Amino acid sequence: MRTRLAISIAITAAFLTGFFLIAAHPALGQSDAAEPSATGATDIPRLANGKPDFNGIWDHPRVADVTKDGKGCGSYTPGCEQKGSGELHFTPSGLAIWKDEEHRFDYSGHCLPWGYTRAWQVEYPIEIMQTPERLAILFESNNIFHVIHTDGTPHPKDLDPNWMGHSIGWYEGDTLVIDSVGFNGKTWIDTVEHPSSDALHVVEHIRFIDRQHLAYDVTWDDPKTYTEPIHNSRVLVRMKPGQELMEYWCMENNRDLPHLTR
Repeated sequence: MRTRLAISIAITAAFLTGFFLIAAHPALGQSDAAEPSATGATDIPRLANGKPDFNGIWDHPRVADVTKDGKGCGSYTPGCEQKGSGELHFTPSGLAIWKDEEHRFDYSGHCLPWGYTRAWQVEYPIEIMQTPERLAILFESNNIFHVIHTDGTPHPKDLDPNWMGHSIGWYEGDTLVIDSVGFNGKTWIDTVEHPSSDALHVVEHIRFIDRQHLAYDVTWDDPKTYTEPIHNSRVLVRMKPGQELMEYWCMENNRDLPHLTR
């Protein structure tokens, strides 16, 4: 892995443009952080169909521990913040996994996929590419992407569990709701290794605070691991015009991990 500040060559996320066309929007400048509005922003960019246009590159908080509050963007853009969930309530099996530090497998250290949930918690920015039919999140971390279907497509009846899950989305007013299921239970929720299972159900709400800031709220519901849903809220900030996602690769599969981490 590498630190953003140590890399001088940036790349764009143009590899998805062959999949679908992106609704163009003008470059926007920076503004100070704003508090989320209960009614939502009105002066916001919109797609041709009138829905909010989230296209852009967004900085977001690093959430190492979903239980704790924090301030600051992962890539140092001013204005990010996050509100933690507070204490988590484990099931007996979930608590046993959480306490078993000796046998908990560091899958990320072996360059396995981080999964959709944990990819949101790291410090690296994202790019959103959106059309009326679908929205794609490009994660700088590990150069991965995830597609959310917003055309009314339901979750498949026979999902093959995987690292990123399957996501569908719809709009409630100017708020995008993303519903994700179908996870393989091999990932953590965050960097401190709060576990998850194949029963994980993730619901996200994204809306504009103003043209430069997004309110992002996420709920994790995993009845195999936790007796209550977990909630976390954040403010994301649009990055400056000209800033792009950078290239990110895990180190040669970390084949010599014991030596590297000794």
